[in-house]
Amino acid sequence: MSSDLRDDDKQRVRDASNIVDIVGQHVALRPRGREFVGLCPFHDDHTPSMAVIPHKDIFYCHACGTGGDVFSFVQKFHRMEFRPALEYLAQRAGIELKPATAKQAATERDGFDSNSIAEANGIAHIFFRAILAHAEHGERARTLIDRRGISAQMVQEFELGAAPQRFDGFLLKVQSLARSEELFVAAHLLKKRDAGGFYDTFRDRLMFPIHDQMGRVIAFGARRIDDNDQPKYLNSAESPLFHKSDTLYGLRQAARSIQREGRAVIVEGYTDVIACHQAGFTNVVGTLGTALTIGHARTLRRLCDEIVLLFDGDQAGTKAADRAIDVFFNEDIDVRIATLSSHTDAKDPDELLARTDGPATLKAALDLGTPLLEYRFDRIRLAWAGKGPSALNKALTEEIKHLADLGLTNLEPRKRALIMRRLHEITGLDHKTLTDTLPSARARKPRQAPEESATNWSQPGRALPAPHALLGCLLIEPKLWRAHAQDLALLPTGERFDTPTIAMLADCIMGLMRSGQDPSLEAVLDAEHRPEVQAAAIGLATATETQTERNMDRVRTLFEHCLSTLWADHHSSPTDRPPTGDSTDALQQRLDRLRQSRERLPTSARANPWRMKRPT
Repeated sequence: MSSDLRDDDKQRVRDASNIVDIVGQHVALRPRGREFVGLCPFHDDHTPSMAVIPHKDIFYCHACGTGGDVFSFVQKFHRMEFRPALEYLAQRAGIELKPATAKQAATERDGFDSNSIAEANGIAHIFFRAILAHAEHGERARTLIDRRGISAQMVQEFELGAAPQRFDGFLLKVQSLARSEELFVAAHLLKKRDAGGFYDTFRDRLMFPIHDQMGRVIAFGARRIDDNDQPKYLNSAESPLFHKSDTLYGLRQAARSIQREGRAVIVEGYTDVIACHQAGFTNVVGTLGTALTIGHARTLRRLCDEIVLLFDGDQAGTKAADRAIDVFFNEDIDVRIATLSSHTDAKDPDELLARTDGPATLKAALDLGTPLLEYRFDRIRLAWAGKGPSALNKALTEEIKHLADLGLTNLEPRKRALIMRRLHEITGLDHKTLTDTLPSARARKPRQAPEESATNWSQPGRALPAPHALLGCLLIEPKLWRAHAQDLALLPTGERFDTPTIAMLADCIMGLMRSGQDPSLEAVLDAEHRPEVQAAAIGLATATETQTERNMDRVRTLFEHCLSTLWADHHSSPTDRPPTGDSTDALQQRLDRLRQSRERLPTSARANPWRMKRPT
């Protein structure tokens, strides 16, 4: 454990952090026996492959092999190092940590990685909120807030702020802190002057902080206060911390409601999101001035089963709906299109909800949303009405080609059959005629399975090599090493591991044994901060438990068999020499004793004792 932590810091934070609550903030979980299961956020998961095991304080994906404790989940999900993950969980639990060393603090202060940019954004966020509350400098922004009907509660909930009407307002704040301006340039909060010096990026604007699900400010949206300023909205540029393609405004505030209701609503603007929340529609999020992406779809798919896209119904909304079909076509989630123009003349949710009947009208629009493909087919029917045979054939060919390019031929059969039936209803053409059109279309490649992970040993029928099975036995029955300490200490297994990750796990286990500790899974997770090594440990432990059906006699037999196999393999070569300080006779006696354990195994197990089935 690093020197800048008290020995008990990590354990105190782990004890205070409920892994089900932490993972459940980011993924919809449902109970299954003693575990909770959900879609894995670390690969393109379509069936719940990730298990959260509260009595062990771990999570593990049986599909991609990713796993670890609560720290590694936060590290991997939010792309951060161990120390920031520890600090976040400690703050969440109300635990005070020992401050970072001066050297580490200097590194975080002077570096421009995601953690440094998050720190810079945090400084700006406090500044903007203070400006909004300032009697003079925040008056113009408060007037705009009042004019838009945003309540004081929403100002607090969404943590709105204001940028002052000057070029050096925030710059002076940075300089008063004796911080490097370059960091704030990297965070897109300051800009460089051509003639030298710096100036504020955001001036005279209402500030909307954009949070990740941990609560960190990762970027800002800024709306003009003066109607003559351009552009109307100004967003932070992308950074190591902020990626528009997978970020949704208001998700931090909406996540719990989305999980509870099983449905997310997507709108287009910051004020639309806030107006919806103010009216009680707390499952609403917004895009950041960009088109919907697969990243948005998969972020929400982990939280709910249905998405409603709320559009204005004008030409821009129609184009947005077409883009949504491209994004969601292959995603295993129900998507509906709701249009305001079918229910009201209001141009957006913000305007609608300012009216007395606004909430009821919006609820009706959302509840009567049209399934995404039905929306597409309704528009096709209108567009094709009255076309002659030649024009209809051309339009049909283009539509089927577009659907095939999206992946029609690779859809699961029922969904593909539904699409073909709807095309039949529109065109009157039989199934064979429609199907014959498909070969000429360029089909999208099938969805790729997650890349095979060296730590993913729980796949059905996966054979676990003897060195890996040996480690798995130690993880689930750690006291085994005490009876075989000499054999394990002399066993040269390092070169036998097929990946550096497993080799690092072996080093960790051997290190614990050398210090006199039992190498339990819990001890390894406590000693190791690297998520990939934690995942390897959980994967091997899970696989070994599955194979041995958690029967400790079988674990011991498998362990002794693995030792026997490894000794036999290593000493069968004439070039091998006994380790110094041990006679050949002693080694042979040890080998004979270990080989005897193999004879106690059933014949089927001797043939392939490491074949496993996936847990159900």
